[in-house]
Formats: sequence, structure tokens, C-alpha cells
Amino acid sequence: MYSSISDGLMVAAVLGYIVAMVGYAIEYAFGRQGVVARIAARKPRQATKVLVATDGTEIPVVDDGEDVESTHRPPVDAGRAATIGRIALGVQTVAAATHAACLVFRSLAAHRVPWGNMYEYVLTACFIATVAWLVVAYKRPSVRHLGLFVSLVVAILLCLDAAKLYATAGPLVPALNSYWLVIHVSAMTVASGLFMVGFVTMSLYLIQERREHALAVEAGAQRIEGDDYVERPLRFPLTLGERLPSAESIERLGFRLHALAFPIWTFAIMCGAIWAEHAWGTYWNWDPKETWSFIAWVVYAAFLHARATPSLRGRWSGWIAIVGWATMMVNLFGVNFVVTGLHSYAGVG
Repeated sequence: MYSSISDGLMVAAVLGYIVAMVGYAIEYAFGRQGVVARIAARKPRQATKVLVATDGTEIPVVDDGEDVESTHRPPVDAGRAATIGRIALGVQTVAAATHAACLVFRSLAAHRVPWGNMYEYVLTACFIATVAWLVVAYKRPSVRHLGLFVSLVVAILLCLDAAKLYATAGPLVPALNSYWLVIHVSAMTVASGLFMVGFVTMSLYLIQERREHALAVEAGAQRIEGDDYVERPLRFPLTLGERLPSAESIERLGFRLHALAFPIWTFAIMCGAIWAEHAWGTYWNWDPKETWSFIAWVVYAAFLHARATPSLRGRWSGWIAIVGWATMMVNLFGVNFVVTGLHSYAGVG
């Protein structure tokens, strides 16, 4: 009975995330524009300063005299779109509570912690990602509408989880029947959830960074060509940036999420090695899942290093973060469906 309730709550949570996603989409499309979008809507002004790129190229930049982090911002739009955005946040909160109940009933059905197989792992990681985003959204209402992208990723992963990774609730296999399961796997799921939100954030940063660069180049071209200048409209996905915060603000949020997740992921790998010694007699076996967990660790370490290096900070470090999430997806889906190893008891049929 508990298992059926858990399955029903999982469906309800997914539907809630989809409804929230629609609400966020309405606020994103029709709500107030961000600082960058308001600047883009104006007639481009003449460039007043020039930035010199690392390759020596001079890029004219429009100085509109506004500070994107200024506290003197226009008040938040109190119209219908903003109201719908607040409702979407409430719906996502209720969906997260339903998601939590799903995990509780799954635990009751299996008589153990609810992360003994890959289905439960993804279920828990998506819950952590949602909670992490809700914390950000409640603390920074100005980025609330970005929940559209977080909800989209969570909904897709949960649907894939139910369709491809579902496993019947039951007791643990002997190899997993250890207190290390709580320590190792819980740390893995928390880090994975944070990395998921970080991936969405850095993806949006790359879009906005490219858009801001394109606007600066367009402004410089108009200054040079004068009346002969023909405006070239931005194309998808750069048009998504019209209602995003500034690239610098998004990048800073993405970095903080990764900086929080990385030591947790490191701790999880260390705990896994200790558990492996207890279970298999050796700390490291170069099992496919172990190997890809280490590859992900190396990539995210490279991201943090690149972010701290002035010549690599920005677009380069952003792409490294995207590669990091790709390694996580290979570890989650590719390893389980393509190869076998010591972690093949993860419940994927």
C-alpha cells in the first residue's frame, strides 16, 4: 500500500512541477524586464568606452550609466504576470512537499532509507535540487521566473526516472546493507541536486553572456556605420536572455552553488572508498561508476580552478561546468545502461 501511495505522490509532484513551470513561463514571458532587457529595448547609444579582449580585439561598449546591482531599481511589477509567478512559486513549494511525502512513503514501503537504487537516487536528487532552488527563489525574488528552467529539468529527469529506472520497493541487497549507505549515498544525492541547479544556472549564464557581448558589438557597429547601419535581431537561444538578470549576477549564483556542492561530492567519494574497502576489500576498483564519479570530480575541480583564474573566468569556466554535468549524466544513465560493474545492483533492469 505504501508503495502505491508513493508512486501516486510521485505523479502528483511531477504534475505540480509542470504547473509551476507554466506559471514561471508566463511570468518570464510577460513580467517586468530585467535591467539588461530594458537597455536592449532602448535605442542604442554611442559607445563611450572600449574593452580590449584577450586577443587584442577592441569591443565598443555602451555605457548606460546604470549599475545592475544598484538598489535603486524600479519596483517589482505587481501585475498579473508577477502574481502568477508568485502562485507558481507556491505551487512548486506544494509539489516539493508532495515530493517529500513520496520519499517518506517509499521509505515506509521498503523499510529503509529511500535511496537504495537508482530510481530512488534520482528521486532524491531532484528533491534536493528543488529545495535548493526554492531557497534561492525565496531569498532573491528577482530571479523567481528562472524557476521555469529548473522545473523543466526536474520534470524531465523525474519522467525519465519513472520510465527507465523504476524499481519495486524492497529490501536492500546484501552489498548495500550498511550504515555507509546513509552517509555515502545521501552525500551523493545532495551534491547531485546542487550540481543540477548549478548546471541550469551556468547554462543561462552562457546565454546571457553571449547576448550581452552581441549587444555590445551591435552598439559599436552602429556607431561606426552611422545611418547605414542595419540592425540584426538576436536569434534563439540569445532571445531567452531578454528577461534574465545580468550575466555577472547569474554567474556568481552558479559559482556559489558549485562551490557548495563540490566539497560534498568530494566527501561522498571519500566515504564511498571507505565503504568499498569494507565491502570489497579494496578502496578503489576502477569500477565504471567509481571512474566516472572521479572524472566528474576532476571536471568540477577544473571549473573551480578556471573560475579563480582571470584569463579563464567567464565563458570558459561556464563551459567546463556544462561538461561537468554531462559527466554526471553519463554516470547516471550511460554507465547503468551500457556497462556493468560492481554497482550493477543499482536496481536498473
